Formats: sequence, C-alpha cells, structure tokens
Amino acid sequence: MSVKIRLQRHGKKGKPFFHIVVADSRARRDGRFIEKLGTYNPITNPATIELNVDSAVQWLNNGAQPTDTARAILSYKGALYKKHLQGGVAKGAFDEAEAEKRFNAWVDAKDSKVQGKVEGLATAKADAKKAALDAEVKVNEARVAAAAQVEADAKAAEEAANAPAEEVVAEATEGEAPAAETEENTEA
Repeated sequence: MSVKIRLQRHGKKGKPFFHIVVADSRARRDGRFIEKLGTYNPITNPATIELNVDSAVQWLNNGAQPTDTARAILSYKGALYKKHLQGGVAKGAFDEAEAEKRFNAWVDAKDSKVQGKVEGLATAKADAKKAALDAEVKVNEARVAAAAQVEADAKAAEEAANAPAEEVVAEATEGEAPAAETEENTEA
C-alpha cells in the first residue's frame, strides 16, 4: 500500500479549508484517511497552517510521499528540515541536542519573518485607511467650500437684485419730475 501526505478539501464553495492527512493513495480525495496531521487555511493572509511536525516527520521517515502542495506546506513548517536534521543525527554528524537547537533557531527565524509580514500588512492596512480618511476629509472640505461659494453667489445675486430696484425707483422718481416739466412745457 502506498501512503501519501495530501490535502483534503473542506469548506464551502469559494472558501476552501484543507485538512492535511495521511491517506492511502487509492482513496478518494475527501475520503478515508489514516491520520490527520493538521489544517491549512489559504484564505487568511498569511495562510494559517496548523501542523503536528513530529507526526509528519515520523510518516516521512516511514516512507509516506507528500504531494506537491503538501511538500510545500511541510517545508514551510519545517517538517522536511527536521527530517533532514534527523538524518544527520543518524549519520553521526551531530547529536540530538544540536539538531533540536538548529531546528528551534530555524523556527524562531521563520516565526519572526512571518510576524514581520503580519506587521507589514497591518501597517499597510492602517496607512490605506488613513489615506482614505484624508481623501474623504479633502472631499468634504471641497464640498463645504463649494456650498459656501454657492451660498455667497446667491446672497450676492439677491443683494444685486434688491439694490438696483431701489436705485431704479429712486431714478424713476427723479426722472418723473423732468418728464412732468417737459409735459408742462409742451402744453404751454
């Protein structure tokens, strides 16, 4: 029986969620499995991976073959590196304590890199939110200025409409007197 480490799809349409399992290669994709090693959620940024590294290394040592995606996940979480270090211990290149020390140093470096990405994404999100808020404030100020301009124009137009009417009345009253005189002069 050939054994594979592969992904089992779960989740609804458009929102995948995978279980990392050890299964017989002849079993259906989402069918029977021997052991569940962890989960993988590609929706989150960065992707969320829960993996039992020790069980994965044990299955790799027993001859389980990972699929391409499962191999990438195992590499990302350090299962392949731990298997490599155990090979060095078996050959006598270094002892178990040194292997654990190297693996823990690698895990710490990987965690700091992932944490840096998370912080970078959070910073980028905050910057985008601030830029959007600044743009909204700018648009609101432009709207207020435009409304004030329209109001000032309307007020000026109203004043202009009122002011000439008073001047026209004053001019008309002044203009009537000479017209009356002209009529009297024409009658005489």
